[in-house]
Amino acid sequence: MAATPGRPARRPTRRLVVELGARSYPISIGPELIDDPELYLPHIAGRQVLVVSNETIAPLYIEAVEAALAGLDHRRVILPDGEQYKDLATLNRIFDTLLRERLGRDATLLALGGGVVGDMAGFAAACYQRGVGFIQVPTTLLAQVDSSVGGKTGVNHALGKNMIGAFHQPRAVIADTETLRTLPDRELAAGLAEVVKYGLIRDSAFFDWLEGNRVRLLARDADALAEAIERSCRNKASVVAADEREAGQRALLNLGHTFGHAIEAGLGYGAWLHGEAVAAGMVLAAELSARLGWLGAEDIARIRSLLAGFGLPVDPPRELTRERWLALMSVDKKVQAGRLRLVLLRGIGDAVVTADFASGALRGLLDEIAG
Repeated sequence: MAATPGRPARRPTRRLVVELGARSYPISIGPELIDDPELYLPHIAGRQVLVVSNETIAPLYIEAVEAALAGLDHRRVILPDGEQYKDLATLNRIFDTLLRERLGRDATLLALGGGVVGDMAGFAAACYQRGVGFIQVPTTLLAQVDSSVGGKTGVNHALGKNMIGAFHQPRAVIADTETLRTLPDRELAAGLAEVVKYGLIRDSAFFDWLEGNRVRLLARDADALAEAIERSCRNKASVVAADEREAGQRALLNLGHTFGHAIEAGLGYGAWLHGEAVAAGMVLAAELSARLGWLGAEDIARIRSLLAGFGLPVDPPRELTRERWLALMSVDKKVQAGRLRLVLLRGIGDAVVTADFASGALRGLLDEIAG
């Protein structure tokens, strides 16, 4: 398509595929994608579509999405915004709409928003009439690089984060990078925490690239953000294709999350953003790795410096006691046979999932950080 006179040419769309056989699906990354019917229509089985969004995102983008759905029977449900609403009570608003509007088994849910909206819409799609299709349209960096890809869906419980959910893959992911222009700085930083995660667990060259492009990313340079999103999605797509249901390798994607989820649940959902809690959690995982002799001081310094440079917390909150930390961390999907497994680092780009660590080392670390 030729550029409009006086306007710069549109940057090309980056495309990749999550390879899951018959359930494979495309990820499209680039600007001005959100109103493109060609990205939606091939992945909508019937004529009924329910757009799920929240009070913050809907006023910005829902009309553009609905314009792309012209000719289809589309409805909408608008949820309150915030991690504190990622619960069964709010989820029922989606089911209420699906049932009230009599949407059938060939209906498609379309998640327009960040990770909370995507997780809840995906979980509703997994459950409604035992499974209907859904499309992810993530509008935050965190959702574009992580939660929209891979099929993990669910809600929180007061006793544990994401402990109620299902694996349900989307039909497509449409990541419009223009939506990041309206993203608050704090939300951008939270997304960058998940970007850093990919460098730490399996891609040391990407970690190096992030160190060299920190200023460009914070300035929201379009090419730098698109590169970061694509490389993150390629890393995640590769892991998901090898281990869709987290029987082994996929658990590496949870670096920092056991500590981070404890922070979120312990302080109350919404007090810290998910990415902020993960950033502090990744530093704790690195510190524990160092206590086990797996990680050197120089690596710790690089990790702390990059995360802090993105404006993320690198120290945990002081409000939690050691006993509270341990209680919250025990409610974790990686616990097996009563043993806590953690994702730890043997180096930047080299993560392992293990229960083979000295409990005294963990307790010693928690004693230092506990209030």
